[in-house]
Amino acid sequence: MGADHHGPAKGLTRWLFTTNHKDIGSMYLWFSFAMFLLGGSFALVIRSELFQPGLQLVRPEFFNQMTTMHGLVMVFGAIMPAWVGLANWMVPLMIGAPDMALPRMNNWSFWILPFAFTMLSLTFFMDGGAPNFGWTFYAPLSTTYAPPSVTYFIFAVHLMGMSSIMGSINIIATIMNMRAPGMTYMKMPMFVWTWFITAFLLIAVMPVLAGAVTMMLFDIHFGTSFFSAAGGGDPVLFQHVFWFFGHPEVYIMILPAFGVVSEVLPTFSRKPLFGYSSMVYATASIAFLSFVVWAHHMYTVGMPIAGELFFMYATMLIAVPTGVKVFNWISTMFRGSMTFETPMLFAIAFIILFTIGGLSGVMLSLAPLDFQYQDTYFVVAHFHYVLVQGALFSIYCGVYYWLPKWTGHMYDETLAKTHFWMTFIGVNTAFFPMHFVGLAGMPRRIPDYSLQFADFNMLSSIGAFITGFSQLIFVVVLLKCIKGGKSATDQVWDGAQGLEWTVPSPAPYHTFTIPPQVR
Repeated sequence: MGADHHGPAKGLTRWLFTTNHKDIGSMYLWFSFAMFLLGGSFALVIRSELFQPGLQLVRPEFFNQMTTMHGLVMVFGAIMPAWVGLANWMVPLMIGAPDMALPRMNNWSFWILPFAFTMLSLTFFMDGGAPNFGWTFYAPLSTTYAPPSVTYFIFAVHLMGMSSIMGSINIIATIMNMRAPGMTYMKMPMFVWTWFITAFLLIAVMPVLAGAVTMMLFDIHFGTSFFSAAGGGDPVLFQHVFWFFGHPEVYIMILPAFGVVSEVLPTFSRKPLFGYSSMVYATASIAFLSFVVWAHHMYTVGMPIAGELFFMYATMLIAVPTGVKVFNWISTMFRGSMTFETPMLFAIAFIILFTIGGLSGVMLSLAPLDFQYQDTYFVVAHFHYVLVQGALFSIYCGVYYWLPKWTGHMYDETLAKTHFWMTFIGVNTAFFPMHFVGLAGMPRRIPDYSLQFADFNMLSSIGAFITGFSQLIFVVVLLKCIKGGKSATDQVWDGAQGLEWTVPSPAPYHTFTIPPQVR
């Protein structure tokens, strides 16, 4: 389909009809970067409004539209397609497959996305404006009181879900049926393992999200009362259905990050991954536990004490396999011959900052404490530490790591490190102060605030702008690398003499010796 009888397709036709996993992976990555810049610009509107107290830039209802669209675009448009892009590029290469198992479906699952997000973005120009009910779209706010554009939002969510399910089926089919001879499951690289498990999670939870938005659609247009107490429904039902999707979704965004970091650390530590099999089992346990903790987002709905206790203990339990992973990563680096190229910097920053996000997550898991933290900026700080310093940093980690493999050229290391340090300073300046204003009681999703929060908010806004403009450095690095630069060889990382381009994440069977010149 990607080529006719007269040779390979050229120009636009090549990209529209391509069935090549590398082309499709590249399109996913470019699309997700475009969505990242769009969602980031929404965040900068939010932070500009909060730069000082008092309403100054935008109307409160537009502020609510910004918070909603920022969350939706970042989660469904930036982070998830970036992971699918990395999977498309790397999974076939890592398991020795010629391509994905279902190449035409692969093409289709990508091309659905631009239409879905164009429709979502066009809601800004509709009567009543874009959705304004927060990215978690709680009913009845999103059904009874929603703008007319909510119907288009529901359709866009259905399309994203279709894309995710098709992509996941493709990844599972590829990994199960197309591994090279001799590559058993327990010899697969960690990135392949984490995506394999993630794909099952996606197939399990995307239909739940589809069910939630379909019930919303029926409540709005067909007179049902799933979420309306007036007709015998229950608004809390919406939260149960949404978070049964939403909590595994958070792990869908972070599990592939664990895989990338498990690939990068062995390369720059120059020794194999510590505890490969325990990493696989830890990933599987995290995935399983993610299904039984959804109501820790709902401690304040008035559930029985027994329910609170169950969700509290189950949530705290997730810290155990996560701790196993962090221990294994640190042990991988221990006494290794480490060098600190850009991918390694992103990987180490990921471990430190994701752990901070994990610790604030354990705080939020405690029901009596969560009553205080609920709907404050402490929650915002927590999930941004997990998803920005977690998922986003590891996406950058993977992109820098594999960029020489993709383009054949080495990127500009100095510019790349500048990008890392500017982003590192920016995100921590933006999100760390939110812990303090949250603990002091500043509510999230509100366009104005009391005077005592002014200094920390100004700091957060400055950090957000540093972060935003640092991403332009990444654009320069990327374009320079694609156009040319030092040729990438199989020993692209300086000081890795005598090692393959990547150390396989399952420990090889031979004795692994480090050449004397590296030691």
